[in-house]
Amino acid sequence: MYRSLVVACLLTGLVACNSKKDYDVVFKDPNLYCATVYQLNTVVMGNNFSPIVASRNYLYANVAAYEVIAGGYPDQYFSLAGQVNGLKPVAKPAAGKPINVEFAALLAFCKLGEAVTFPAGSMKEYVDSLKKLATDHGMPNDMFSNSLAYADTVSAAIMRWSRKDNYLETRGAPEYTVMDSPGRWIPTPPAYTSAMEPHWNTIRPAVMASASQFTPPPPYPFNVTDKKSDYYKEMMSIKNAVDSLTEEQAHIADFWDDNPFKLNVSGHLMFGTKKFSPPGHWMSIVGIAAKKAKTDVPTTVCAYAKTAIALFDAFIECWDEKYRHNTMRPETAINKYVDPNWRPHLQTPPFPEYTCGHSTCSSAAAEALTSVFGDNFSYTDTTELEFGIKSRSFPSFRAAAEENNWARFYGGIHFHHSCIVSTEYGRKVGQLVVEKLKMKKE
Repeated sequence: MYRSLVVACLLTGLVACNSKKDYDVVFKDPNLYCATVYQLNTVVMGNNFSPIVASRNYLYANVAAYEVIAGGYPDQYFSLAGQVNGLKPVAKPAAGKPINVEFAALLAFCKLGEAVTFPAGSMKEYVDSLKKLATDHGMPNDMFSNSLAYADTVSAAIMRWSRKDNYLETRGAPEYTVMDSPGRWIPTPPAYTSAMEPHWNTIRPAVMASASQFTPPPPYPFNVTDKKSDYYKEMMSIKNAVDSLTEEQAHIADFWDDNPFKLNVSGHLMFGTKKFSPPGHWMSIVGIAAKKAKTDVPTTVCAYAKTAIALFDAFIECWDEKYRHNTMRPETAINKYVDPNWRPHLQTPPFPEYTCGHSTCSSAAAEALTSVFGDNFSYTDTTELEFGIKSRSFPSFRAAAEENNWARFYGGIHFHHSCIVSTEYGRKVGQLVVEKLKMKKE
């Protein structure tokens, strides 16, 4: 409800300033693009999509919007065609036909955001409100029609690209085989959900040459008998940390939890609560940074697209590693070998431990954002306020990513060694995205 009200208030405010010929002012407001990403977050959260699948929605939606921007501002932005894997040249706006580039970018974003995974019509009401905004603010009929047509043209090209990423093929792939052998991942309480997306490493990356381009060193060997072993030390370190969490450490863990669907159990009562997933949280951070920096619409769209690409490839890199080793979660190890009643501070997600998805995607996103807004860009992250969690402030995006690797440790769901390695390799993915992609022309 809160999220819908925020978007509704923005659109209402724009209508209120209606002067019947100010459509260009309205659609050049970058807050409208941020609100549109926010709306997609609402749809993602409402449909219970996993963080991994959500990253795919953000990728194609933001790339569609970016390609409209690149087509409309060819002197300022490069197309991603030929830069990201498999994307062929996208049509440019027809000469002599006026379009509103920013309006078309919003429409393309919504079309891909809905079409890539969601049921048809999930963003129809919001798209209708954007169209009404255009007509209410005096957009000429020919410009309105041309903008819709160009958005459709670009959307069709991005849809063709998306359909060749192997996603549909993975929907029918074999499920993960559970084997209760020493050190191997098995489902965890309370839901005992089956392993999530075990074939995600077969998804086509956006920028990486392959899922295994950045392969971390193997995890510490499983050893719960030798108290001097690295594994045993890690296991006891996380147990002791969770058992003695400070208020600040608990806040850090809760702030970066980003569990899209937590199963709450009280006696015979079970109910789920929804929040942002990790990529949704970082999409929110992009909006916060754009608003603070007061960037224009093209720069804002560029920031979202670059961050979405980094997040998408980071999940592919991480999931390749997760299902290479299939490592047991701390909760399982501690319950089986130390204390059967121990529980982590956060709910353990349903996939292997090594490496950490949130730490990987956070550091990748931090590199993308740093390339747009600069290092030492301080900001206050208000993302979690609507979930009852107070905000946190950071001196830079990289500092936020560093805190995230502690968050997963404090939460009791990842060994800290795993988080450290994940942050390092997520950074490698993000740096590749920054180095390889030419987006804004100098």
